[in-house]
Amino acid sequence: EEQTAELITYLTNDLLPSTQAIIEQVADWWGIRYTIPGMTQWLHRNGFSYRKPVGIPHKFSAEAQRAFMETYNELKQKACDDEPILFIDAVHPTQGTKLAYGWMPAGKKSQPVETTGSRTRLNIMGAPNLNDISSTVIREYDSINRLNIARFFIAIRETYPIKQKVHIILDGAGYHRAELLKEWAYVMNIDLHYSQATLF
Repeated sequence: EEQTAELITYLTNDLLPSTQAIIEQVADWWGIRYTIPGMTQWLHRNGFSYRKPVGIPHKFSAEAQRAFMETYNELKQKACDDEPILFIDAVHPTQGTKLAYGWMPAGKKSQPVETTGSRTRLNIMGAPNLNDISSTVIREYDSINRLNIARFFIAIRETYPIKQKVHIILDGAGYHRAELLKEWAYVMNIDLHYSQATLF
């Protein structure tokens, strides 16, 4: 019972990548030998399942996230009803052939699948409004830089008229902090709000 409780606590706090690794840990600690099926049964009986862990962004900071939430809630209270708050960021998906597994006749060669010789990288800017997701602004650019973000502000103005103040929350990327972008935001009646928290 004591060993069971100790192992459950250990496995709850420390991820071991395989049943074999757990078997070796138990053997090291207590000299008890399990088979893989035996340990798998023990794990299921004690409420464990084999699955991928939940990841968090590598730069995640709970403190920065809390501070951001406070600032965001204050901004929501201060902004008038007709002043939308948008979050902007870029994504860079890569298109390329990725072969996957599938059921095929055993002992026979499968039909080959042609792979691409190169990858295509896309540069997509997006600006969702959490109060109206249907008005999300999306544009694709050759690259993401201060000039294309300034162009993206024009695209935002296609949805939101220039007389309407828009609040934009963005991360601290260098091109987001460029003087050109700050000046253009002012001209476009856009208030920029920088966040140190992981936004997406």
